[in-house]
Order: sequence, then structure tokens, then C-alpha cells
Amino acid sequence: MYPHAQIDMLVGPVSGELLEDCPYINNLIYFDTTRKHRYENRNSKRNNFFSYVKELKKARYDKAYVLKRSLSSAALVFLAGIPQRIGFNTEHRGFLLTKPVPYEKDRHEVECFLDVLRADGFIIRDKHLESWVKPEHSATIEEIFKEYGVGDEVKVQIHATSGNTNKQWSPEYFAKLVEYLVNERKVRVFYAGAATDAKVYEQIHSLIHGKLEIKPVNLCGKLTLQESLALTSKMDLLVGCDSGNLHMAASVNVPVIGIYGPMDYKKWGAWGDIHTCIVENLPCVPCELKRKCEFDRACLKNIKPERVIGIVDKKLNEILLKSEKAHD
Repeated sequence: MYPHAQIDMLVGPVSGELLEDCPYINNLIYFDTTRKHRYENRNSKRNNFFSYVKELKKARYDKAYVLKRSLSSAALVFLAGIPQRIGFNTEHRGFLLTKPVPYEKDRHEVECFLDVLRADGFIIRDKHLESWVKPEHSATIEEIFKEYGVGDEVKVQIHATSGNTNKQWSPEYFAKLVEYLVNERKVRVFYAGAATDAKVYEQIHSLIHGKLEIKPVNLCGKLTLQESLALTSKMDLLVGCDSGNLHMAASVNVPVIGIYGPMDYKKWGAWGDIHTCIVENLPCVPCELKRKCEFDRACLKNIKPERVIGIVDKKLNEILLKSEKAHD
């Protein structure tokens, strides 16, 4: 609709790095005021909310799509004097928007975001996710593969951490999965994440009773977010608990097996037909972490390793069959 428009995007202090190579965006504006997420730690100084009001007002934008649902995000574009403000009618903020859009709690978040564009007259022709990996980041991963002697074997990334620990599957369960993948299926296992995540994988390894025939490659704290995306893009499969890394994998078309507990997988699951969501059918699911759990996280504890291994086994067989056909 606007082929010559300048598109700038307000992004978080860490996750926004994934959009630095997006060809559709002119400028990224890093919005850094609260750092509520445990992965948002940076050495840079946080800015005042009104400094962003001033910055946006100076740019004289014509239109703002407000994808966050908070009152403050709508107040930001209102105070910046942006004439057209389209966003979700949540937190009693509709009066701050020129076009309030209903937020459907039972729809996947991707569809909800697209609803904002639909409300502004856009026709959605394509719903696929997309991420961009620079050649230099791919080259970095290839050098790491050479260092660890990684070849053409099947590669599986395990992601055992989440921004909220209440969404994490048991380390004991992950230990059984890793042991199966390495010793039974002979795949190369990789870990990636923040430096603080390394302790989780060390704990997982301490719970493995037998000896691993091939030591997993632990890259926690050694990669930038963009390099982590490059690593994930080279995987055959990612298995993990409910976290942003599952969405990163989906954005580069890597199959995901996600283990979901308190959150609604229909809304927050990896987007796409090639992914599998494992969830326990309990009356309290999903609770969305809005109340204290009375059942000792049964939604996750009841998902046993044997169940996940069975699903992983089937997916690995599909991957190998597809690979064999490609080489015929």
C-alpha cells in the first residue's frame, strides 16, 4: 500500500538485534527503559520514557502500529503526536488510539499482529515467518563446526531455558533426552543461550548416568544473538521448552518440538505446520502464570521423557528419509 514509505521500528534492547538485517526496515530505535526480561541486561544506560516521546515527535511520523498491548505503549505514540495510531484495544487505552483493534486472546499471536494490519485495510497474502542471517555469521558457525569436528551428521539443538523458569522442563528429563539423542541416535547436540544458561546444561550433564559417546557442543555465552540465529539455521531440529528460541527456529524454517506447560500453545506455539507442540491436557492448562500453581507444575512434570523421545524419534526418522530422497 505504501511502497515508498519509511518504516522505522521500536525494538527491545536485545531481541531487536535479530531485525538489524531486515531489508524492510529503514531504522531501528532501541527502546530501553525497564529491562524486565532477564535476558535484557546491557551495559548501556537506560533512557527516560519521555526521551522517546521527544525522539518520535521530532521524526514526525504519519502512522504508528502499536503491537504491544500496554497502556504506556499507546501513550508513547499519543504524546509523540503521531496522527494515525492503530493498535489493540487493551488496558482501557482505546481513547489513545485512532483505530482500536479487538485483541483475540484465543488466536495465535501472529494472527493477532496481522489483525492490526487487516484493520488498516491491508490484505494479508503471506503469513510465513522470516529471519535474515548474514554470511559472516554463518561463516562464524562454520568455523565453530570445524573446531568441534562437526560434519554432515544430524544436528539437534536443545534449548532447556526460558525467560521464566516456570516454563522450563525438568533438567532430569532433559538429561534422558540428551543421552538418548547422543548414544542411541548418534546425533550432534548443541546448546546456545546466555552465559548464565550454561549452568543449566552443566546440571543436565551431571544427571546423565551413562557416558556420552559424543560430548554436546555448549556455546552458551559465546555467541551474539545473530550468531545464535545462524547456528539454529544450520540445525535439523530444535527441541526445547517454551521460549523465544523456538520462534527463532521457526523463523528460519527449522522444525521445532516444543514442550509447553502453563502457557497456551495455541497462542504461543511455534508458528508453522512443520512444528510439534507437546502439552499435557489438564483442567488448569493454560493458567498463563496468572496464579500460584497448586499442582507442583504438573503440566510439565507429567510430560515424561519417554513421550518426548517417541516424538523426537519419529521426527528424526522423517528428517533422515527426506535427506535420503534429496540425495537420490
